[in-house]
Amino acid sequence: MSRSVLLIIGGGIAAYKTLELIRRLKERGIASRAILTKAGAEFVTPLSVSALSGSKVYTDMFSLIDEAEMGHIQLSRSADLVVVAPATANLMAALANGIADSLASTALLATDKPILMAPAMNVRMWNHHATQRNLNTLKADGVFFVGPNDGEMACGEYGPGRMAEPEEILGAIERLLAVSGPLEGVKALVTAGPTHEPLDPVRFLGNRSSGKQGYAIADALARAGAETTLVSGPVGLSVPARVKLLKVETAREMLAACQSVLPVEVAVLTAAVADWRPETAANAKIKKSENGPPAMKLTANPDILATLAAGSNRPALLIGFAAETDNVVANAVDKRKRKGCDWIVANDVSGDVMGGERNSVHLITAKGTESWPELDKAEVAARLVARIASALEKAA
Repeated sequence: MSRSVLLIIGGGIAAYKTLELIRRLKERGIASRAILTKAGAEFVTPLSVSALSGSKVYTDMFSLIDEAEMGHIQLSRSADLVVVAPATANLMAALANGIADSLASTALLATDKPILMAPAMNVRMWNHHATQRNLNTLKADGVFFVGPNDGEMACGEYGPGRMAEPEEILGAIERLLAVSGPLEGVKALVTAGPTHEPLDPVRFLGNRSSGKQGYAIADALARAGAETTLVSGPVGLSVPARVKLLKVETAREMLAACQSVLPVEVAVLTAAVADWRPETAANAKIKKSENGPPAMKLTANPDILATLAAGSNRPALLIGFAAETDNVVANAVDKRKRKGCDWIVANDVSGDVMGGERNSVHLITAKGTESWPELDKAEVAARLVARIASALEKAA
């Protein structure tokens, strides 16, 4: 099946990279049509974009010729994916705030297709609270992002703000355009990261979970074609392409978010959920006292894995994670029985696993224990998803 993208080229020095991106898209058999903003035309010409894409370049919302050939509404929906590169602070702000004052911003508001943005701007502009607020709004609205990367700017400053390289953007495009895979038509739920249980407005009970393994699994599920929702505690990671993100803070919020996603065929609960929370969180910062630390009464948090296992909307394949520091396999075998889940993925977290890039796990099922070698977390995710696809195929 042929696929196509509508490329919106914003105004920034990184616009030159879009020419290479168009060439790479063509090599992959992905057609492209471009909207070139007035500012973008200061960096690349309509002729160069048209020559590489093989299509007319659109620049003016009020051109009667353009509207006669293809109106801006039709243009915005003519492709399978809308890609904004460079995504300037102005284009991000326009979409986040519903502003339609140009062909590019109008197309973004009018489209019914997924949107992928590749931000590029000065580091101070990227870090500005207004840009970060717009970023969070756009992510919550379902807009996908690739980059920006850290590096030296054209202005000489260094930091986040460099547009992702064409290969990175191409990879994100291909993931978003993927329409088939072993899990096509399957709905999946993943939890990741820690939960934070407030003690007072500035302190919380938490743990060292980085969320990397859960995010990698969500990415692998989406790549395999699953409609994937990721319920994430507080982490500093980018949401994978084609994954819907629900952000939470506490265990109770995570349980509610998970239940809102059900029913699903597959649930992989990797989150390191706090077992306890303060029975009462203080409304003001707890002050030091000459009498020593305050007494704190803890109460149990809901058991998300056991709750889903016993619920009426139990996933067909329910997978838990067991982060252990000793007796890893024995504790995980016991946990699988107690929780009522199908599989448990056990890992030793006595080292730097929670913040590292690699993991060594044991897959515990009703048939026994399978120990895997130490792998990159993305490789662990790919192997687990392959097993999930095989299990669902056999059960069908």
